[in-house]
Amino acid sequence: MYPTEHPQWPPAPYQYGQPAPPPFAPVADPNQQMRNQNYYMHPAGKVLWSTGLCDCCYDIPNCIITCFCPCITFGQIAEIVDNGSVSCVASGVLYSIIFWMSGLACMYSCFYRSRMRNQYMLAETPYPDWCLHLCCEVCALCQEYRELKNRGFNMNIGWHANMENMRNRAMQMSMPPVVEDGMKR
Repeated sequence: MYPTEHPQWPPAPYQYGQPAPPPFAPVADPNQQMRNQNYYMHPAGKVLWSTGLCDCCYDIPNCIITCFCPCITFGQIAEIVDNGSVSCVASGVLYSIIFWMSGLACMYSCFYRSRMRNQYMLAETPYPDWCLHLCCEVCALCQEYRELKNRGFNMNIGWHANMENMRNRAMQMSMPPVVEDGMKR
């Protein structure tokens, strides 16, 4: 017999395609842009990532693109993290040049992971940023892409179009409803 006073009892079974919730309390911060996503607190007071490092198959098209051409995914991430000051193409080309010249593009992308963590107060888990990008560059880029996507960014349209969409949504929400004059039956 299960106790009925607990709202989540019995716990919902894990379903494929959804991240398993970590054992921390949910964060309820209205200032963060969250789209139907549960964010959990790390014991150090930071927010945990919305998906795990090895959850690459939750977004298969991005996983395939990142495996064969990580410069595209990196460029999309860098444009959002830089708030549109550097274009996706410029970041992707620079990533490719560093990769072909030295093979250490992972150190360049590690810098952006650190900036992203600081912007969104994300925990440095499961390992330090440099270690993740050095050992598992593709998984780290996919996780960063999914995190931004889960926070409401459309990664295919870039920073400026995302800001325009957010502005339009805010305008629609702030407009009062249209009321017709007179009584009707």
